Formats: sequence, C-alpha cells, structure tokens
Amino acid sequence: MDQAQRESFFFKEDEMKRTGLVMAALGLFLFAQSAQAQWTSARRLTWNSGRSEYPAIAIDSADTIHVVWDDYPFSITEIYYKRSTDGGATWSTAKTLAWTSGQSVRPAIAIDSTDAIHVVWQDSSPGNHEIYYKSSKDGGVTWSATQNLTSTLGGSMSPTVAIGSGDSVHVVWQDSTPGNWEIHYKRSTDGGTTWGGARRLTWTDGESLNPAIASGDNTHVVWEEEESGNYEIYYKRSTDGGTTWGTAKRLTWTSAGSFAPAIAMGTSGQVHVAWSDDAPGNDEIYYRRSTDGGATWSAARRLTWTTGGSFVPTIAVDSSDQVHIAWHDDTSGDNEIYYKMSTDGGTTWSAAIRLAKLTGQSEYPAMAIDTGDIIHVVWQDDTDGGLPEIYYSNNK
Repeated sequence: MDQAQRESFFFKEDEMKRTGLVMAALGLFLFAQSAQAQWTSARRLTWNSGRSEYPAIAIDSADTIHVVWDDYPFSITEIYYKRSTDGGATWSTAKTLAWTSGQSVRPAIAIDSTDAIHVVWQDSSPGNHEIYYKSSKDGGVTWSATQNLTSTLGGSMSPTVAIGSGDSVHVVWQDSTPGNWEIHYKRSTDGGTTWGGARRLTWTDGESLNPAIASGDNTHVVWEEEESGNYEIYYKRSTDGGTTWGTAKRLTWTSAGSFAPAIAMGTSGQVHVAWSDDAPGNDEIYYRRSTDGGATWSAARRLTWTTGGSFVPTIAVDSSDQVHIAWHDDTSGDNEIYYKMSTDGGTTWSAAIRLAKLTGQSEYPAMAIDTGDIIHVVWQDDTDGGLPEIYYSNNK
C-alpha cells in the first residue's frame, strides 16, 4: 500500500469469526451472539447527486443522534449534518455546515457535557489543507462561525476531536509542515471560543499519520508511524489536560504494516485500541487494552480470521465497559460492515456478524452508544446509483 493511500485513509477490509473459543467462554459467546442479532435494517440517510462519504457520529445526553459527513453535490465537497431525536427512526433535513471555496472533507464530531456539538474537518480553501472548526450550543439548530485552527506552510489533514475534563476540547491531526507528516495537537478550555497554540507531538524521520484521540481525566492519542521501516501503531498520553505529554510508546511489532488505529476509553479510565494489520498476509483487525490509563498494555489480540481483508475499525465502550468494534471487510467480494463485542472488557470476544446486507460497497463505519447502551452505526455505501450514500443502523 503506497503513501498516497495512507494519506487518503483508504484501506482494505475483512472479517469473520475466530474459531477455537474455549468451553469456559462458550456461554458468554452465545449470549453476546444473541444480543447482536437484533440490528435494524440499513436506513439510507442521504440522497444526493454526488458522493456522500466519511460519516462521523456522536450522541448527546438526551439521546439525540448527530451525524456529519462530507458531500459532493456540486463542484466542491462540503460538510453536511443531520440529526435524529427519536433514536434513529426519523431524521432532520441535511444542513450544510461548511460553505467555503475549497474542498471540505473528513469531518469528526464530539459532544460535551452541556450537549454542545463540536465539529472539525480539513479544508483546502487557503490553498493548502488546514483544520477548520465550528460548534452548536442548541443541539444542531444553529451553528457558530467557522474558525480556522491552523495556518501552516504544509498540509493539515485527518483531524479528530475529543472532549476532556472540564469540557475542554482536544483536536489532533497530521501536518506536513516539518517536511514529513507529523502529529499535531491543540485544545480549547472555553468550549471552542478560543484555542491554545498548536503543539507538535511527534518528531520522526518517517511519516506519522491518521491520529485518533480519546480524552477524560487523561488524554490519549494513537497514530500509525513508519519510522521503524514499516507502519506501526504508536501511543502517547497527557495526564494534565494536554499541557505536557509523555514519551511515545510503540504498541505493535509486526513483520508487515499496522494501520488505521481507533481508540476509546472505559468508565474507569481503561484504554482500548483497535487497528488493522497485514502481517497475516491480508489485513486483519487487532486489539490491545490498558487497564491503568495507558501505563502498561495487554498483548495484542487478533480479532478476525478471514480470507479477505478487514480494515478501518471503529471502537466504542458502553456504560458497563462492554467493548464494541465495527469495521469493513471484503471477504464476500465487496466491502461489508462487520461487528463484534466483548462483554468482559476485551478479554474474550463474540463472533463477528455482518451488519450491512446491501449489494454495494459498504465502507468506513463510525459508531456511538447512547445512554441506554444502544449501539448506533453509520457508514457509506454505493448500492444506489453507484455513488456512496450514508447509511445507518442500530441494535435496538
């Protein structure tokens, strides 16, 4: 896979269930498999003449579901938004969030304890890609003016956002200004009104790409890094809200490449990381966890065994610290969305099930969990008309 594919965040896909689960875990396995079987049929959320891609999802304290994506209905790509106030049964009309002269792509979304919505994306309006931001304090009805968070000589791309303690807003992205791609960070301690200066988190000879972030009392960042000769997953944390950062910790040592990390936190500060790795000869989904806030980590656990490829995982943790992962997989001949869960914090895992039973390419899932621990998943699919549209399902 070449660097252009990395920077575009295109990966393969795959999955199935792991065989050989021990008898002691069989009861847990069957329970989890039954619990997963109640997913709703895929619901189409967009009807546009262009491409609707790369959705992100977040849920507020009233269980309103908020979805953003990038869409190409005209001559440029813009960021769009819609919401559901009834658990995904009905949805608002799509609203355009970005009206710029450049390409606005790859949005990310997070919601703080006051239910303020925070959205970031990359935008080429200045002539090179920079990171943009806006927020809504009334549940998505009205939105703030767009802010440009970066102004660099290189490119700023692939932003992600998380909410920390005190409703601080934390953003990470990759930036090519140093001469190669490195991970950068900034935060707002006043709900996105003002922002601190950008902070560089990596200094390497290789490329640092595709960061993901989770935050609470501590802030955790993972990314893929090629300094060792092939791409591996690295991690670092801040224990003071982003003021200072620990040293980078390498999480993978493989013979091939590890890509597209995703990260989530549990209720007691556990940290869960998933990624795709092509060491088996095709991409499979792998997982590690830390039960002490990122200080130490479990051994890597392989979650998929398929003849195709499993790519781009998304991960979330519910109020009971059950861990949920979705990804896309091409074993069936085209990309489909698969899902599995762990009811014991990542020790054992259920079988994988296929969520999207459509005829087109189902790719790039994103996941969020509501206050009733219902799982909500969005993804892009090109079943209708040959161009991707945004689809949705839940396990209610």
